[in-house]
Amino acid sequence: MAKPTGKTLTPDICVIGAGSGGLVVASAAASFGVDVVLIEKGKMGGDCLNYGCVPSKALIAAGKYADAIRQAPKFGVTSGKDNSPKVNFKQVHDHVQGTIDTIAPMDSVERFESLGVTVIKEEAQFIDKKTVQAGDVIIKARRIVVATGSAAFVPPIPGLEKIDYFTNENIFERTSNPGHLIIIGGGPIGMEMAQAHKRLGAKVTVIEGFKALGKDDPELTAIVLDKIRDDGVKILEGTKVTSVEKLKGGKIRVHVETHEGASTIDGDNILVATGRAATIDGLDLDKAGIEHTRRGIKVDKTMRTNNKKVYAIGDVTGGLQFTHVAGYHAGLVIRAILFRLSAKENTHIIPWCTYTDPELAHVGHTEETARKAFKDITILRWPYTENDRAVAEKKTTGLIKIITRKNGKIEGVSIAGAMAGEMMNIWALAISQDLKVKDIAGYISPYPTMSEIGKRAATSFYAPTTKKPFVRSVVRFLRKFG
Repeated sequence: MAKPTGKTLTPDICVIGAGSGGLVVASAAASFGVDVVLIEKGKMGGDCLNYGCVPSKALIAAGKYADAIRQAPKFGVTSGKDNSPKVNFKQVHDHVQGTIDTIAPMDSVERFESLGVTVIKEEAQFIDKKTVQAGDVIIKARRIVVATGSAAFVPPIPGLEKIDYFTNENIFERTSNPGHLIIIGGGPIGMEMAQAHKRLGAKVTVIEGFKALGKDDPELTAIVLDKIRDDGVKILEGTKVTSVEKLKGGKIRVHVETHEGASTIDGDNILVATGRAATIDGLDLDKAGIEHTRRGIKVDKTMRTNNKKVYAIGDVTGGLQFTHVAGYHAGLVIRAILFRLSAKENTHIIPWCTYTDPELAHVGHTEETARKAFKDITILRWPYTENDRAVAEKKTTGLIKIITRKNGKIEGVSIAGAMAGEMMNIWALAISQDLKVKDIAGYISPYPTMSEIGKRAATSFYAPTTKKPFVRSVVRFLRKFG
């Protein structure tokens, strides 16, 4: 590890934050022979590796295997008298930690120093518009990139400060069953963790002030929530948490209000999953003259702040909070800093996926936003029930929904169903390249695959053509020639 030297460093680029976005900037710049300083006060790899995407997907995978045992009799496979899985939470924890440990070397200090990056493990703060301090090191870089990410937002719920509660930053440290886990927040993190913990043997109640998974298409969200409820998760929507208290014996009581009145829910543990807050405390952004709000650092479409020497990328900008977005931002910044290319953010092409079972994925316009943006749209749907692979695997719960313009241009796609995240790749490509349904209908999908669902939906765009009298008359005419 590079030791603070007390000297002034003058790299070409200074990156603050070694999460996914910061690491991409640092490694990409270093690969071009550019002098880079990378500052990180916490763990290398940031939230995604240590507290977010990686551990959550590892836990979800464990839950899926537990559920597979329960579902096995449907395929003629049994195990034991009641076919119930035996869950060892200590071994689940070890699996989650082992996944992190396997990936961690790619994000390590040693790897980045081997790339030629100077890594400083200290807290960074701006001294002025051109200068950053990290420990006893002063950094005067040509360009500065802030990639400090976000942290769990904890709402000011009375009594919450008096109990031990979980966020995504410590829930994966558990080595035992959490008992009755009460999750405050029904967004992607809340619903993923709810289903995973229920499948691993916990009792789970989710409390959501508005609509669970409210940012996605309600038609497809309903499919996912119905399945999560079928798994045994209790989901309370339109429910406000008013206070929390600890009872004798270690139980926790959550006081809630709905339009029907006040009530209480007793449980063993609480997971707070009420969103994310940009990590900007301690940076002294005002000293650098950088505009910011409670949501995060203000940037333009090129990810540049009002301080022309400073860029900000990823969660800290207060926009879409996904690891792949941070990587996308990093690419824009690299092009701008190294090649002076005016690359601008286009949120329309950014996909996302919630890794529940079934998965919920989306890119581009929703039906609601498309109806506001365009006068004439076509909605194409195709159910999983009409896909042979889905039938064979008993994964027939799901639907694809494609939104097109009158000319067939694809404007948005939503999928609820098995492997929705994997299937979304081709649709994210289609949106980014302004493709039309004819482009999807024209490629050959291997049989049997889930991806055929999307191809069938695209082909259905032409179904009305088969009913047109003129087209039918042309077909009749051509038949006369043999």
